[in-house]
Amino acid sequence: MWAAVLFDLDDTLVDQHGAARSAVVGWARDRGLDDPEDRLVERWTALSDRHYRRYQDRELTYLEQRRVRIREFLPEVPLDSDDEADATFAEHLARYEEAWQAFPDAAPALRRARLAGATIAVLTNGDHDHQSLKLTRTGLADEVDHLVATSRLAASKPHPSAFLDACAVAGSPPDRTLMIGDSLELDVRGALAAGLEAVWLDRSGTGRGSGVTRVSSLDQVLRD
Repeated sequence: MWAAVLFDLDDTLVDQHGAARSAVVGWARDRGLDDPEDRLVERWTALSDRHYRRYQDRELTYLEQRRVRIREFLPEVPLDSDDEADATFAEHLARYEEAWQAFPDAAPALRRARLAGATIAVLTNGDHDHQSLKLTRTGLADEVDHLVATSRLAASKPHPSAFLDACAVAGSPPDRTLMIGDSLELDVRGALAAGLEAVWLDRSGTGRGSGVTRVSSLDQVLRD
């Protein structure tokens, strides 16, 4: 029996990619951008991945990474002041937050963990306040005992200290803690390096030869 189960949030419990795609396409159309949808999503995703990593590496603050993303996505729009950049990003953010949805298999998996007697924590590389809002709006907050966001820790996943800090919050030794997440490197290999057990949630079903426990749905976990 697991003393604690740690879940990643984005693209594990909540459909982050679906929300991001819907938001950027709708927002871009509102602004008169007529690029093909896939191109818009590709550009936004590349900028988000690059600059969010800089935030995780403590090169930028949370607000700074938002500002640089919006300025690079809209180079033809004069966003000289931070207030202008923040207001423009807020247009996109409103659409993004409206599009948040939990995966259908998320709440049942959290409930199975609770029925098994485990403490439930979400370990996310996101900003604490924003991820807390996400849990609330998607109806998952009451299913979770602890939210552990690396914005309040010394390091982000996959650094082992992030997992050890989450174990400490959950009151669980690493060898009795299970990590479940969609990122092979950030969630699974990071957890294993910290002494936890881990399951890779490969929703696309395309991962092969990873050498780790892999499932394609949360319906497949915590069944014993």
